[in-house]
Amino acid sequence: MVRPRRDNSIGQPRSANDESQPTETARTENRPRRRDRQPKAYSRRGRLTMRRDRHPRRTPLGKGMRRRIRRGILRDALGVPARPFASACLPPRDRPPREFPSRPSLIELHRVIPFDYYPRTRIVFGPGKIDALGELAGELGARRALVVSDPGIVAAGHTEHGLVSLRRAGIEAHVFDQVEENPTTANVEAGVVAARRWDPEIIVGLGGGSSMDCAKGINFVFTNGGRMQDYWGVGKAAREMLPMIAVPTTAGTGSESQSFALISDAKTHAKMACGDKKASFRVALLDPLLTLTQPPRVTALTGIDAISHAVESYVTNARNSASAAFSREAWRLLSRHFHGVLDRPEDIGDRSGMQLGASFAGLAIENSMLGAAHALANPLTASFNIVHGEAIALVLPHVIRFNGSQCHRWYHELLELAPQQNGLVDIDRAPEKLAELVAQFASHAGLPTRLSQRGVDAAAIPRLAADAAKQWTGTFNPRPVDAASLATIYEAAL
Repeated sequence: MVRPRRDNSIGQPRSANDESQPTETARTENRPRRRDRQPKAYSRRGRLTMRRDRHPRRTPLGKGMRRRIRRGILRDALGVPARPFASACLPPRDRPPREFPSRPSLIELHRVIPFDYYPRTRIVFGPGKIDALGELAGELGARRALVVSDPGIVAAGHTEHGLVSLRRAGIEAHVFDQVEENPTTANVEAGVVAARRWDPEIIVGLGGGSSMDCAKGINFVFTNGGRMQDYWGVGKAAREMLPMIAVPTTAGTGSESQSFALISDAKTHAKMACGDKKASFRVALLDPLLTLTQPPRVTALTGIDAISHAVESYVTNARNSASAAFSREAWRLLSRHFHGVLDRPEDIGDRSGMQLGASFAGLAIENSMLGAAHALANPLTASFNIVHGEAIALVLPHVIRFNGSQCHRWYHELLELAPQQNGLVDIDRAPEKLAELVAQFASHAGLPTRLSQRGVDAAAIPRLAADAAKQWTGTFNPRPVDAASLATIYEAAL
């Protein structure tokens, strides 16, 4: 007997003799056999399930599969092409045909910037990490160390702190502290004499950028022979060099993250960039407590130098994905903490941000180099004895304006990361706004903003421009430069 079925539309039972509706037998005969049915996805107690082809049991799907199916349904509704994992959730007969990627065009290949990033320096960061110097040196297998420092760092007590840590680890340590600001070949030669006397197994550069660069220079000549001038350029060291540890006491040069040493010729005063991957520090030990003893002027000069590293390395013609990542993070940290480290010099948070930002900017330089600002600054240091950070502050805003026609989008990206920038800036105005921000940094630090304030006159510009055109860093500027274009930048900075 067939039970009468209720008609949901009127709420009355339907008679079994009603011929307007198919009987249960007819419905059963018209249903396809189980093996011919399509897999069916439906909801059961709020969960998606799928009936398998050859098995009557309903198998619950996992959470990840349910999420993928929902994503696929949503993409279909929005007209978005399905990702590979979304189409893989469908039965084989319902999957779209596989599309193989076409061969990229020459234009697309040109936009892909290849790079080879191999981190050679271990970075150890944290307040009080100077106490780990001996342990880190011991891990490198050293039993005799040469600590390269300068008189100011020795007077501050940082050098002795490092020596105590080394000797506690059973390492014989000797100090060479005849390092001057902007180290020269004479400093390197004196350090080589000390190294030959003590025969170290490791070299520690403890101090600012001058101490670290001098440590690299000593390592070049001590292990490979010759003079410092023989290593001017890239990859001139034929033999392996001693392992080195950098302990920066300033936040600016980023030398601890680079394989280059900037040494001035004691006779010609020419600044020589001597680079080799073998000259990379094995360990960079960043202790922000060591930067608390910096005088305010040193804090300002090194901070401006670090800011220039972040800005220039972000737009060079050798930039790549790795360098851009380091440049952005360096700029974010430096632009956020520069005012604080000047206004609140005892704040460890601001000191830490500046030291990390400077180190990241050094990593950016290692992967993309610098630009015209450093090419313009070096002749100012050589001819007018203007310290490096001050020379950078004088020319960097004008270099930003000079490069603006080609780098406005990249400069806009930097402005978006700066906390001083409130509201959106038009992309075309980004170079001018960034130049004003950098100039404001220099003014806040009490640094001069015009070349005339440092005794540079118009008569010296042709000679300065000719020297700047010979600088290697200028070849990496995003907009090509020559003596004439560099002279216009000097004139704008007068």
